[in-house]
Amino acid sequence: MIIGKVKLNQDKMEELIQIIKKKKELKELSNEFIISYLREYFQKEQKLFLNLSKELNPKSKEFKQVVKEVRSKLRRVYGLFRVEDETLKRKEFVEEFLANPQKKELIKKILETHSSTKERLPHYKELYKKLFKITKKPKSIIDLGCGINPFSFTFMDLKNLTYYAYDISEDEISILEQYFNLLHQLNPLFSGEAHILDALRWTRLLQLEQVDVCFLFKMTDVLDQGKGHKRSEEVIKSIPAKFIIVSVPTLTMSGKRMNHPRKGWIELMCKRLNYTFQIIEFSNELFYVIKKQ
Repeated sequence: MIIGKVKLNQDKMEELIQIIKKKKELKELSNEFIISYLREYFQKEQKLFLNLSKELNPKSKEFKQVVKEVRSKLRRVYGLFRVEDETLKRKEFVEEFLANPQKKELIKKILETHSSTKERLPHYKELYKKLFKITKKPKSIIDLGCGINPFSFTFMDLKNLTYYAYDISEDEISILEQYFNLLHQLNPLFSGEAHILDALRWTRLLQLEQVDVCFLFKMTDVLDQGKGHKRSEEVIKSIPAKFIIVSVPTLTMSGKRMNHPRKGWIELMCKRLNYTFQIIEFSNELFYVIKKQ
């Protein structure tokens, strides 16, 4: 990594990344994703970067400061929904399903290992029915910040589909690759790709394939990080999809109903950009079905 005229060699960078990933809630993150945050951090803390480039000492005050602050930011952006015990269960369920795809009940167990997909389980089938009534049945989907949502494919009632899944978790992407391969074997009309992609680097979205529908489920808070809604808007504008489905929670972290779950900034953005939208609401999640063209 080079910041200004200062360089941190690859071995030192690798050592720093591995120490950051020692925290169990961060170990799934791709190295590329962590490097992007380190670069952003060091551009603001160039003196620290200079010191580390001279001597990378894990016991030094500077090194500990970098690890602590970068871990803190990564946790805020990524670690909210990841639970170690659930991840281990998920791997076991996925392995069993890949070996025995006729056991459909395993899909439910897999989806129960993530808080967001667990919340959607009671209404996944109704959700997709309502969404696709608006968008028509898509032949191509982007699932951005997908997590394990692609395992809900069984509720979509689709056969001829190309599914692009993007996330920052190496483990989840690896699992999805295996899952998509199985789906293709069972149904040659289905094809799926799973790749590492950080939605915060929104300019990369411009390079994705044009699709009918994009899922952006519970991602706007992750993108914006409490700093307005500019990043979410840039992402929505950049996604090459006819319809973008943005979901937001309707419950607080304590489980109480929000007084105003609708997002005025989304509605104002749509009006300003000449997008249209429809709303679908369930007890714990609200979906904006945004039509861009």
